[in-house]
Amino acid sequence: MIDWRDIDTVLLDMDGTLLDLHFDSHFWLEHLPRRYRELHQLDEASQEALRERIVGEAGTLNWYSLSYWSRELDVDVVALKREVQHLIGLRGDALDFLTWLKASHPRVVLATNADRASLALKLPLTGLENYLDAIISSEDVGAAKEEQAFWMALQAREPFDPARTLFIDDNPQVLESAREFGIKHLLGIRKPDSQRPEKELQAFIALDRFAQLLPQDLPASHALSEPKE
Repeated sequence: MIDWRDIDTVLLDMDGTLLDLHFDSHFWLEHLPRRYRELHQLDEASQEALRERIVGEAGTLNWYSLSYWSRELDVDVVALKREVQHLIGLRGDALDFLTWLKASHPRVVLATNADRASLALKLPLTGLENYLDAIISSEDVGAAKEEQAFWMALQAREPFDPARTLFIDDNPQVLESAREFGIKHLLGIRKPDSQRPEKELQAFIALDRFAQLLPQDLPASHALSEPKE
């Protein structure tokens, strides 16, 4: 699927790509609306109204900003996230893939829309930092990955040749933005949320497992393990 001789840089999304999106789906659509209603002693209609409001910010920096939602809702969003942090976990064979990249390949950069507060929560629980050469958040550059400004700022901070870069993300809008910027090798994720149905990514090849990316001539001893349940 990928000729690794053509790749110098690997850009990786976090939520829904390396990490199971179930945590975020549950938090934003279930846990936060429910706890918001409880903390402010509101009626049940407030939960659905908040879900609609959250979805309405999709693709913007506000959508990904914990400080924004904490201010807007007058709740401590980070504290509420910690209530369900046991749901934070790696997808399938993501750790094996990261291990292989670290041992045998190019510069690996986390390119995420998650803000620094989210990263401060998730990185210690997952150990991702041990496998990455750099971490760039949309908060760092003032633009979401859906915008061209993100990619221009990323390239300024982490110089890369778009023609020799692989980018993996579960969000089709983000993948389209990366393609517009000129990134040649683009892959989606077929099942970013382990508790939800597979996604259709008609415009991009979608991965079931990271093992699909391994060179065909990789020795058996280096093959990725079966996905963890």
